[in-house]
Amino acid sequence: MKQQLSNLILAILSVAIIAGCGNQTKEMKTDSELQKKVDEFVEVELTSDISHLSDNQKVMLSYLFEAAKLMEDIFWKEAYGDREALLASLDDQAAKDFVKINYGPWERLNNNKPFLKGFGEKPAGAQFYPTDMTKEEFEALEAEDKTSLYTLVKRDENGKLYTVPYHKAFKEETNKAIELIKKAAELAEDEGFKKYLELRVEALATDDYFESDLAWMSMKNNKIDFIVGPIENYEDALYGYKAAHESFILIKDLEWSEKLTKFAALLPELQKSLPVADEYKAEVPGSDSDLGAYDAVYYAGDCNAGSKTIAINLPNDERVHIEKGSRKLQLKNSMRYKFDKILVPISHMLINEEQRQHVKFDAFFENTMFHEVAHGLGIKNTINGKGTVREAIKEQYSALEEGKADILGLFMVVKLAEMGELGEKDLMDNYVTFMAGLFRSIRFGAASSHGKANMVRFNYFAEQGAFTRDETTGTYKVDFDKMTEAMNSLGEKILVIQGNGDYDAAKAMVEELGVIKEQLQSDLNRINEAGIPRDIRFKQGKEILGLN
Repeated sequence: MKQQLSNLILAILSVAIIAGCGNQTKEMKTDSELQKKVDEFVEVELTSDISHLSDNQKVMLSYLFEAAKLMEDIFWKEAYGDREALLASLDDQAAKDFVKINYGPWERLNNNKPFLKGFGEKPAGAQFYPTDMTKEEFEALEAEDKTSLYTLVKRDENGKLYTVPYHKAFKEETNKAIELIKKAAELAEDEGFKKYLELRVEALATDDYFESDLAWMSMKNNKIDFIVGPIENYEDALYGYKAAHESFILIKDLEWSEKLTKFAALLPELQKSLPVADEYKAEVPGSDSDLGAYDAVYYAGDCNAGSKTIAINLPNDERVHIEKGSRKLQLKNSMRYKFDKILVPISHMLINEEQRQHVKFDAFFENTMFHEVAHGLGIKNTINGKGTVREAIKEQYSALEEGKADILGLFMVVKLAEMGELGEKDLMDNYVTFMAGLFRSIRFGAASSHGKANMVRFNYFAEQGAFTRDETTGTYKVDFDKMTEAMNSLGEKILVIQGNGDYDAAKAMVEELGVIKEQLQSDLNRINEAGIPRDIRFKQGKEILGLN
């Protein structure tokens, strides 16, 4: 009884503190400081040529836009809480804009530091768990679904923890989305897409996504793609258990997609060539994977928070990977915006003048594409009975998995070039563009899983001499041979840690190498002072696409 009373008091105090924070938000950084932060995100239009779509498909898109907006509403609840109350408490437009970019008062590309006064640290578990919950309490909770991707952990009136499935926790938004997606399914002309939408409706209603993920994998001829639901688990920095809601609406680039199709069949052969002992690559990845290029026309929720993704690798379900592989979707318009407006200007500052000629969009596209492909390589289940890799290395999983994909993506480019699959190829284009891309990505900070992976790679490459820095010019030069050696050895280290389910080794690697050191921070400051955008943000919606 004493424990229950204590928990209840803690819960009441937590609510009071959060409420108090909301009343203090008018004491903040100056308008000009926040406007500078907003301006670091260059605004671009998300659009595409939809002249080849039928009238039915255009009406269908309107329903999908409305359903996607509901994922936005849910994600706000997961990431922060009451969006409207927070925005209403702010008088300054720059503050409102920056809150919308970050989905809350914490700056995602600055280690989640609060930028509005009155707010403390961002809860590691966001709103997936009670903010006052201890790990001991969670471990003691007897609920089979407490580690499910699709449950919230709540407190009852007595302070006791319990779980709530997503379809009940977000019932209003989910039911509205279901009705809209049903209407879209009725208009779908591609049978594969129609089946996927129908099964996705069932998934949203039950929190069982397996069959709809398989159906999504089976689509081959759809001109429109729609990703919806709880997908990635980056927002849960406490355990990495909980998936956050998001949505993408995509228009397929038929010409580029055709160029990419042939690579999917090569996954089993590439798996065999990984630079690691046989037991760490014994699993055979599904060869039914799909590579495609798309124009993104809408980002909602998790995928729109902070830095914007330029490629998608889904589903995340290991069972689907083994049975069918995964789909790798390259968001070509977003990628081009980032290359032109961010990566090229950075390369002019930080890449050795003689090597700048190697910074090319095709290499950027390949590096990004094969990063996503590489998620399907390696091992999903530990070799020593510790369960899945995700379960064994817990909250370190995402950072290590992103690091694996980065390094094996570059490895795959090298192997495919050796196999003659990439035509005439100067691998220095990929190496130097990879290096320039590191500086672009590192600017997002080291707080996120991607950020930690970037820093592990940068610091490991520095230790191995994969690049040198000219003290006079402040530019970096790639050493081809040493970078190749570093790529292979880091890939091996990560695959072994994953295969062994070695939590301690994973944690040590991230803690030792996943940090931004003084010299690098100085170079990043130069980029910021030059006014180079940090990332992009979108003008998006039906109107931008020319729909009513």
